[in-house]
Amino acid sequence: MRSVRDVATLSILLGCGLRRAELASLRKEDIQVRQGHWAIVDLVSKGNRVRTVPMPIWVKGTVDRWMTSAAVTTGRVFRAVSRHGTSWGAGISENVVWYVVRNCAQSLELDHLAPHELMRTCAKLCHVNGGELEQIQFLLGHASVLTTERYLGCKQNLEEPVNDRFGCLFLRSLDSR
Repeated sequence: MRSVRDVATLSILLGCGLRRAELASLRKEDIQVRQGHWAIVDLVSKGNRVRTVPMPIWVKGTVDRWMTSAAVTTGRVFRAVSRHGTSWGAGISENVVWYVVRNCAQSLELDHLAPHELMRTCAKLCHVNGGELEQIQFLLGHASVLTTERYLGCKQNLEEPVNDRFGCLFLRSLDSR
């Protein structure tokens, strides 16, 4: 039971870019379909900003498996797991999220992996897979695009500038006149 919860926890941190506090306070009622896609809606983020976070189907699958196993029908999604393998209580603390990540990191022989680094990894994976900077900013709930750029380690590429990609199209359209 604990491993089912932990997989769902890690999936949300990595796949949705949530912070520890956001994950600990996540309620079943917050997971809804919006525009034909699963999402965590009206999530109160850092600085009391409200955002909606898309939830990939693979993340939704791990969360559903946990909620079914733990018989979560309402209230907070994540609960404590007793040493007998049963879920109990009304939720988990941010410290439990920290321990889940730490224990996973230890089992993978990784040093110094913190929950927030899974948020950074989410941002980088989105960027590498073609995600737009502005959309990643919305996903993570950053007030400033500069924060998102820092997460991504963005630097200007003067060897292959992005504005070189469209110049020839413009000139071709002028030449055809």
